Amino acid sequence: MFEDDDDRTYEVVRNTEEQYSVWPDGRALPAGWERTGGRGGKAHCLALIDGLWTDLRPRSTRERAAAR
Repeated sequence: MFEDDDDRTYEVVRNTEEQYSVWPDGRALPAGWERTGGRGGKAHCLALIDGLWTDLRPRSTRERAAAR
């Protein structure tokens, strides 16, 4: 949907399961997603996500595993 080599500004977004993605700056977010404050070029945003999202399991899966 969005080209890798574009010059858009993106935002880092997170859903209710604490999964991250990049989203074009200024576009309405889909339901269940929120802005995290990270913003910049796509490569910059992906680098931010790499540092934030260290456990790729959805939150509900992590919580179930912790309860066992």
